[in-house]
Amino acid sequence: MSIHTDLRVTLKESMKAKDEVRLRTVRGIMTACTNELVATGRTPQDELTDDQTLNVIKRLAKQRKESIVQYEAAGRPELAVPEKEELVILEAYLPTLMSQEAIRPIAEAVKAELGVDDKAKMGVLVGAIMKKLQGQADGGDVKAVVESLF
Repeated sequence: MSIHTDLRVTLKESMKAKDEVRLRTVRGIMTACTNELVATGRTPQDELTDDQTLNVIKRLAKQRKESIVQYEAAGRPELAVPEKEELVILEAYLPTLMSQEAIRPIAEAVKAELGVDDKAKMGVLVGAIMKKLQGQADGGDVKAVVESLF
């Protein structure tokens, strides 16, 4: 079963269970998926591929993380609570990301392969690692590992 179909089933289950947080989150995902379909010239009844759906969910999770940081920086933790609840549900649909310890050997290999020796080419190295990992690692973690190599 595709992720898109699974989301539709979860939406119905959330309605029956009266799980407001899950319902709100899944509705948001479904809306973002519909917007993606329309933006790519398809009808809302079509389905996104699993990769496209994961990209939408990653984008929504990133938005939640940014909102949490902004709310907490502004001294409004009560607004960050619903964002955190939604983030937990969004992350359940995402594959687990690699740890910094797992990224390090790959980063060292790519660094040696490209021959990067100075900090000026750090962005090139991060880009190459992200391309090699293809979404299996968080960009912030990759950047932290690369910074520790210099």
